[in-house]
Amino acid sequence: MITLRNISKSFRSEEVETCALRNVTLEVRRGEFVAIMGPSGCGKTTLLNIMGLLDAPSGGTYMLEGKDVSRLTEDERTTLRKGKLGFVFQSFNLIDELNVYENVELPLLYTGCPARERRHRVQQVLERMGMAHRAQHLPSQLSGGQQQRVAMARAVISRPQIILADEPTGNLDSKHGREVMEMLHDMHNEGTTIVMVTHSKHDAEYAERVINLFDGEVVSELHL
Repeated sequence: MITLRNISKSFRSEEVETCALRNVTLEVRRGEFVAIMGPSGCGKTTLLNIMGLLDAPSGGTYMLEGKDVSRLTEDERTTLRKGKLGFVFQSFNLIDELNVYENVELPLLYTGCPARERRHRVQQVLERMGMAHRAQHLPSQLSGGQQQRVAMARAVISRPQIILADEPTGNLDSKHGREVMEMLHDMHNEGTTIVMVTHSKHDAEYAERVINLFDGEVVSELHL
């Protein structure tokens, strides 16, 4: 489903050029659960952002479902993300001014989903995440675990083929972190492809394969 060949990524400032990724080559099969691990600053989030079409590589080839998406414009990447990719971030990235229902509904507005269908799907996913009773609450009125459940609901509302999770339990206590990982595990069992960046060996054990990065390069892979 995802094929990266010799992917590199550099960031330039006025005085220095930083190489975040160096010749990364890997594949993610449809329906697979892959964890990406490595020390801080090794390029994990940069790699996830490229996979999620949030950023473009400096070099190499990225094939998504057989289509070369390496050189798409920002508008083309945005269009391709809709309905195909769902994102779960460590910092939740909820919109403070919108309530739970509105935060979860937002991706469906971008895809032009009819109002009746939106209501049905939002209610369904909030019930699944155990957050239907909080639908009218603002993010500031929720605990960290509840906010991450809302972020998960928003990520899956458009029924994406791929979930990309960046340290999804990083701001949670062990109980709420375990709940989030069980949700990802359930989605994987339903056929969703999941790529997760994590520092947690415990969270990585939910994956089928662990890819280790160091200084922007893949140094090892482990099948669990």
